[in-house]
Amino acid sequence: MGLLGWVMMGLAIWHYTIFLPDHFWGGIVGAFVGSLVGAVLAGFIISGFQIPGESATDVVVVLYAVPGAIIGMALVYFEGIRREGPKIESEVSV
Repeated sequence: MGLLGWVMMGLAIWHYTIFLPDHFWGGIVGAFVGSLVGAVLAGFIISGFQIPGESATDVVVVLYAVPGAIIGMALVYFEGIRREGPKIESEVSV
């Protein structure tokens, strides 16, 4: 049950990417994958490498996913910026 909570929290945080410029590696799908992978990994690590069952899942366990989702999306974002490279503006002669 904890894994479901982590995935749902990653999905919820992913929805806020509409407020950011689309520089994610892989676009909005890349942001989605980064958010979900980060949320699950962070939840798994913080909970001691075990997935909490139904009786052990509460709001605090679900909030374990928040830093991982943000870090996962940040990594995908900065990788996308790095792959875009510097913008070269061409000179227009008049």
